[in-house]
Amino acid sequence: MDLYLKTSIDCSRVTTRNYSTSFSLGILMLKPRYRDAIYSIYGYVRFADEIVDTFFEYQQRELLQEFRKQTYEAIERGISMNPVLNSFQHVVNKYHIDHQLIDAFLDSMEMDLDFDVYDEKRLKTYIYGSAEVVGLMCLRVFYPDDDKTYQELVHPARKLGEVFQKVNFLRDIKDDYQGKGRLYFQDINFARFDEETKRKIEADIEADFKEAFQGIIRLHRDVRLGVYLAYLYYRKLFEKIKHTKPNHILKARLRVPGFRKMTLLFTAYARHAFGLII
Repeated sequence: MDLYLKTSIDCSRVTTRNYSTSFSLGILMLKPRYRDAIYSIYGYVRFADEIVDTFFEYQQRELLQEFRKQTYEAIERGISMNPVLNSFQHVVNKYHIDHQLIDAFLDSMEMDLDFDVYDEKRLKTYIYGSAEVVGLMCLRVFYPDDDKTYQELVHPARKLGEVFQKVNFLRDIKDDYQGKGRLYFQDINFARFDEETKRKIEADIEADFKEAFQGIIRLHRDVRLGVYLAYLYYRKLFEKIKHTKPNHILKARLRVPGFRKMTLLFTAYARHAFGLII
């Protein structure tokens, strides 16, 4: 590996660690040969998400259009002077990531600049592009030369991305709805957010968790622990949300504390080591 590529991957690794301790620990549980690629994917999607979620004082649409253009230039050239783009293009070219997945992701990022309220069809499109395709990119890294297994795991991989995104929606209601005016759940009036409404959303999320888990238990051992750990983090966050009153969810962003994450890490490792992830 040349020094510039190594430095680029280091930048994506730092980006991942700065933005998500949960995913960082999950990636560390993967076998080493998979880690750099997953850091590179996360760093890329994190930068795009930043454009639409935080850069409100700048020309967001222009920045996103430039980011899209620079993405494909980097992929075509095989290099970029943006280190996060450079590490991402390396993964795309090495693992033959389908460009349609990248298009869908960037399209969903653009949707956050165009829409505040999402109907059912629009929401499915958004979740597919913002979360499911990220899972499919990672799945291709896990199974670069095994199309049969890849195709068999596409559905649960998509479900895992979907459930992560829906839990994020619930966790971030205060910021999305009250701060940005975004309403991702259809026919939900958050001005009258009550227990019945909350349980309806939670039942949908619970079903997605079950489908996603069926894919995790079929992953090969080199990557299963890392994905399972991320799954456990989100399950714990979801359980915390389920035991929180609706009015409190609208007031504060819930999180899993660091000591609890370490407990989940040991739990996941023990279950993995003794073949208990079933």
